[in-house]
Amino acid sequence: MTQVTALILAGGQSSRMGYDKALIDVEGTPLLRRTCEVALACTPTVKVVTPWPDRYQAVVPAAVAFVHEQFLAQEVPQSHGPLVGLAQGLAQVDSDWVLALACDLPHLKAAVLQAWARQLESLPPTTLAYLPQIKGRWEPLCGFYRRSCLPLLEAFIQKGGRSFQRWLDQHPVTVIAEVDPALLFNLNTPGDVASLRQTISASGKI
Repeated sequence: MTQVTALILAGGQSSRMGYDKALIDVEGTPLLRRTCEVALACTPTVKVVTPWPDRYQAVVPAAVAFVHEQFLAQEVPQSHGPLVGLAQGLAQVDSDWVLALACDLPHLKAAVLQAWARQLESLPPTTLAYLPQIKGRWEPLCGFYRRSCLPLLEAFIQKGGRSFQRWLDQHPVTVIAEVDPALLFNLNTPGDVASLRQTISASGKI
């Protein structure tokens, strides 16, 4: 399988949640740790991109490293965005491909990510990203990016761009076919957490 580095983005303010969603308990495990464990099942090289590495040091597995995300000059955290975090993470990897993951995907499955990774070698050389698309919108934080996309991404950011959708629409992206939308369910609000716990309670598992 193609060598991949996993970048888990944990730089959000969790403003809609009201508390740090990376630390939400899911069946006895903090959500960030759970995401790291799934990523480690796909690659031994996993890095958490966050402005607060000290906050999460005791939460993640010992094999996981950190990329200390830096807020850009004259930019408030709310406008910083995950696109900038991805760029800073890409600058710290050596592999040709990066698996980019949000930290708040409780239904993430290693077997699904492994199956996607096996398709990377067959993609056209012009493809800069391999991502799910739901109802015409990219799902940018559950998929793969070529490290070589970094100069294009940095140029977009330097011009003030912060939208994944706008940036991705400008470049060759291959769609990951037949993705179960449930895999992409993420936790943004207390209602999302309540829905997740109802699902766990009803089924006995995720």
